[in-house]
Amino acid sequence: MASNRKLFEEVGAETARPVATKGVIDAGRGGARGAIRIWLIVLFALVFLMIVVGGATRLTDSGLSITEWRPLTGSIPPLNAADWESEFAKYQAIDQFRLQHAWMTLADFKEIYWWEWGHRQLGRVIGLVWALGFFWFLLRRQIPTGWTPRLLLLGGLGGLQGAIGWWMVSSGVTSGTTVTTVASTRLAIHLGLAFVIMGFITWYALSLGRTERDLMQARRAKEGKLFGVSTGLLHFTFLQILIGALVAGIDAGRTYTDWPLMAGQFFPPQAFVLEPFWTNFIENPGLVQFIHRMTGYALFAFAIVVWLRGRKSAHPNTRYAFNATFAAITLQVVLGITTVLYEAILPVALAHQGLAVLCWVLILRARHLSLYPIATSLRGAST
Repeated sequence: MASNRKLFEEVGAETARPVATKGVIDAGRGGARGAIRIWLIVLFALVFLMIVVGGATRLTDSGLSITEWRPLTGSIPPLNAADWESEFAKYQAIDQFRLQHAWMTLADFKEIYWWEWGHRQLGRVIGLVWALGFFWFLLRRQIPTGWTPRLLLLGGLGGLQGAIGWWMVSSGVTSGTTVTTVASTRLAIHLGLAFVIMGFITWYALSLGRTERDLMQARRAKEGKLFGVSTGLLHFTFLQILIGALVAGIDAGRTYTDWPLMAGQFFPPQAFVLEPFWTNFIENPGLVQFIHRMTGYALFAFAIVVWLRGRKSAHPNTRYAFNATFAAITLQVVLGITTVLYEAILPVALAHQGLAVLCWVLILRARHLSLYPIATSLRGAST
């Protein structure tokens, strides 16, 4: 309500007026969004490196070289000849050495040992980076409102991943059972969880790159159908990644190395020779590789459908995101065929695995932009 002005008040006198407060939505919520985003990107890079080293560890048959799980003391490698002899003796007691690597000398053992030790050490580094970053931001009260449970989730999943890693390795540390590799199903779970962790990190980093107010406003322009099909593509890709892990777990990629046929025919021979019958779908190299191929073709066809829909988006950034996604998936198909033709040699197989991560990230980015599109002006500039 306006107050009465004094009779002799000077006409030109200025009175203080309340100033409107801007950015109320972001008040108290911003936190150290930029710093936390950088921290998450570092974590993502470490997890990606972990996947690459893990792939090399698998392809070089190094995963069973360390036969014990010692979360703390295991970070210290053998420091003298006696320590090396002790570690080698433990490896000599398992079936993989007796049936597959009996030719190894101590020098040969050291080569595979360092791959597995490096893989486990990376896991410890990731856990340390997460803990230092999380508690630094927590104690300084710089975590945005509502983000503490999300960042805690990453730490919990990381701890679970470590336990699953040993659960996987323990399936191959056997004596007298003729088992010389880890269980492929456990390998698939281990790799699948790594992609889940990277998926959360990617989504969080994308969200932290924009303000809460921006995300809330963008949500009103959500492209529902495009978000739905990109979610379907995400799930379909995850399924293919799990099947790919089954292929890697039994070295199925090195069994049939012709394309587009398998041993000169469409369907591989001896696809159902294992007993019980259901084990063929996870342990028969021919059938597992056939399933991986057919799923890849179906995924590529679905990616074309998603790409055509993405091209119709009203937002240029969203269209570019779907273009990039389709380009990466197309390249992945070509690289997958190359991996088969070159018998899954280490560089090609690792490139195939690494490109899967890129596809995963680009799908998530396209999905994020479908949910939170970036508005652009008529000239194409972001607003």
